[in-house]
Parts: sequence; C-alpha cells; structure tokens
Amino acid sequence: MRLGVALPQTAIGTDPAVVRDFAQAAEAIGFDHLSTYDHVVGANVANRPDWKAPYTIATPFHDPFVLFGYLSGLTRSIEFTTQILILPQRQAVLVAKQAASLDLLCGGRLRLGIGIGWNPLEFVALGERFEDRGVRSEEQVTVMKALWAEEAVTFKGTWHDIPDVGINPRPVQRPIPLWFGGHVDRTFDRIARMGDGWITLQYQPDASGRAAIDKLRGMARAAGRADDAVGVDAWVSVGTGTPDDWRAEVQAWRGLGVSHVTMNTTFARFHHVPLAERSFDAHVDAARRWYAAVRDLR
Repeated sequence: MRLGVALPQTAIGTDPAVVRDFAQAAEAIGFDHLSTYDHVVGANVANRPDWKAPYTIATPFHDPFVLFGYLSGLTRSIEFTTQILILPQRQAVLVAKQAASLDLLCGGRLRLGIGIGWNPLEFVALGERFEDRGVRSEEQVTVMKALWAEEAVTFKGTWHDIPDVGINPRPVQRPIPLWFGGHVDRTFDRIARMGDGWITLQYQPDASGRAAIDKLRGMARAAGRADDAVGVDAWVSVGTGTPDDWRAEVQAWRGLGVSHVTMNTTFARFHHVPLAERSFDAHVDAARRWYAAVRDLR
C-alpha cells in the first residue's frame, strides 16, 4: 500500500516557495505521492446569493500541469497525481500533450486522475458542454491513450477527428496511468473497462466501502480483467481523531485491499473534517504525525 498527501493550497496558499517547501517536506517525510485537485474558475458569489457549492473566486487553485511541472525539478522521487483533473472541460489532445510533457519532465512520476466535474459554470467558461461530459470523457480517454502510445494517430469519433497526427515528445509511461474519481455505476463501468484505478473520497472502510470495492472488482472481472488490474486510492483526513484512530482507519482500508491511501488536510465534504489551522507549519506537522502513525502499514 502506498501513502500520499494532498497539497493543501486552499489553506496554505499558492506562493511558489510555500508550494515548493510543502512538496519537499512531503518527500522528505517519506510519502509516496503528492496529490492536487483541479478547478479552473470559481463562482462569484456576490452575484449568486444562493450559492451552496464549495469553491468560489476566493478559492486558490494552481493549474495541475503547471504546478507539477514546477515541482518536477524540485523533487526527486515523489509521484504526482491529479485527484482529480476535470477532463471533459478540456481538449483531449491538449491534455494528452500536457500530460506527456509532464511525465517526461518528472521522469515517469505522473498518475493522472480524471473526473467529469460537477460545476456547469466551468464548462460554460471553457466553451464545453456539461450535459454530455461523461460519455464524452470515454472518447477522450481513447484519444489520449492512442496519442501516448502511437507515433501518429488517425481517429474518427463522435467528438474527435484526429487526422494522422502525433504528439512529440511522448511520455515515459506508455500509457500514463489513468485513474477515475466518482461514485456512480457509470463511473465504475468506465474504470472496469478503461481505468487503472478508482479514487474514492465518499466512502469509509466499513460495509459500504467494502460493498463498493467488491462491486468494482466484480465489474472488472466481467470486463475480463484481474482484480489487481484496478487499484483503489482512498482519501482520509486528520481534522479529528488521534494517531491511534488514524492508524485504525488505514488498517481497515488495508483490510479491504486498497492499493493507495491519500491524506487530505483541507477537504470538508462527506465524513471528512479539515484541519482547523491554516498555517504551513500546522499542515506539515499534521502530515508528519499521520505518516508516523501509519507508515509501517505500507
């Protein structure tokens, strides 16, 4: 089992030195991967008094490719993972190019987590359709995998017309590992057929989590794949509990056979409780204490 930590940029800020210091601290502590999640624009709630969703124009998010490109030269071994990148609000060929460049620059340390998003405002701002984002993302995955693997690609689909062209450079990993976030059956079907893993932030390591993992594994078997062909990355948080509680949670996830656990200090939905403190030192200290409590379970 591999252990990771999310970059808490919504708490500690986006200053280059702060981002660098957190990534280097995570690597020095011993984490296997560093994750970030993605929003291109936020809502102006001054004109939307009924806005209930998270994240606004006041919430800072670095672009994941630029962020990890910056950090690739400042770290040596830690894996970079998007959890998640909202794929269908972007052009698939451009994402394939950006991911390939990043994978090359960081020496094959990219794990690309993708999802379909929930905020129609972002799709409008980026000129993409919100309504067909799920099924369109499947064709995007097909296009990206082909561009990573082949020197030149000819493809004609519902949304893409690739006229015998290719990207250069291509990635170190061919293909780059593609993980999916989401919790509905249609997402499970995509993972079972096309994905390398599932990123879950909604479930806990109880009967509901076991049932979800069992369902995904059953769907993967039905698609002709082995159980271990599809990994599971489970989010945990440290806003409440003790090191003994954190250890018990990771042990429970390990008992369900997850391949990765990612600790997040800022996420505040579902059962997750964020760290109350917002300082850099507080978040690094929380990461260090959590890792010390669970590192032997790897």
